[in-house]
Amino acid sequence: MQKTAGAGSRLIETTNAFNPNENSIAQRTYEAAMEYGAKGILYDCREAVRDIDLKDEAAVRAGVIDAYGDSHWVDVDGIVAAIMDPRTSAAVAYRFYLNNIQENANGWLVKAEWGACFDDDDLILPGDQIAIGFDGSIRGDATGLVGCRLRDGKLFVLHLQENPRDPKNPDWEVDVLAVEAAVKKAFGTYRVEWFYGDPPYWQEALGRWSIEYGDDYVYEYWTNKPMRMCEATERFHSAVVVGDLKHDGDPDLTRHCLNAVTREVPQGLLITKDSPRSKKKIDLAVCAILAFEARADAIADGRLQIKRRRVVGF
Repeated sequence: MQKTAGAGSRLIETTNAFNPNENSIAQRTYEAAMEYGAKGILYDCREAVRDIDLKDEAAVRAGVIDAYGDSHWVDVDGIVAAIMDPRTSAAVAYRFYLNNIQENANGWLVKAEWGACFDDDDLILPGDQIAIGFDGSIRGDATGLVGCRLRDGKLFVLHLQENPRDPKNPDWEVDVLAVEAAVKKAFGTYRVEWFYGDPPYWQEALGRWSIEYGDDYVYEYWTNKPMRMCEATERFHSAVVVGDLKHDGDPDLTRHCLNAVTREVPQGLLITKDSPRSKKKIDLAVCAILAFEARADAIADGRLQIKRRRVVGF
């Protein structure tokens, strides 16, 4: 764009209100203009008053009229009916009809709440007691390791491999030796007190790790058992909401966690991708849940050692 700016070129972007969890072009343009004061961007938007009661027809009608301004050709009655249709989710109503910036209603984590858990003051150091969560694939999904420090629940990424979806390399597979090296490095660098790994494709590796590092340190954790996984997912989500966990701001971990949406099962809520063929990965989110659960079990088993300062009086 800058190369041809002198020739009088212009770029127009028109869009619905964005979902702040998607990091879309619309969001980046909005933030550049409204938050960072970028020059050369004219941002214009009409939106309804925030947090309209979607069950109040009069309020909804006023909001639609406000959002569409002087667009006299708009079918206000039709839009009001669409908003109040019980099949229309709140996220769709706010974003696509009232032009409010809104996260998906079925999004797992709220971006602001996840951001509030960021902590860069207390770094993870070699020798720290940690728990680890592992979720592995061979080709399609990502493979990762996430650590969680026992004393404060701080999350950090130990390893990640994602299919690059490169047409020139359609036969891409996870580098198994790199995963083995990452596990070995983690056990050599930190005091790993508990390791939970999802077994599919990696059951043999988990068995070897259990022999090498101790069967009271490395455990299988089948994420396809809904009751157990629902409970772990809820504990993790609650910890984010109330600030009982931390993370170091790793962009991949953040991306995976905010990509996750919820799926209701009889036992509760699980996380999943937004569609079966979605390219938005969530594997590190699964690793984080397992790591946080491993931390809780390690602490319950009495493995947390708190260093106490000795006070000497004179």
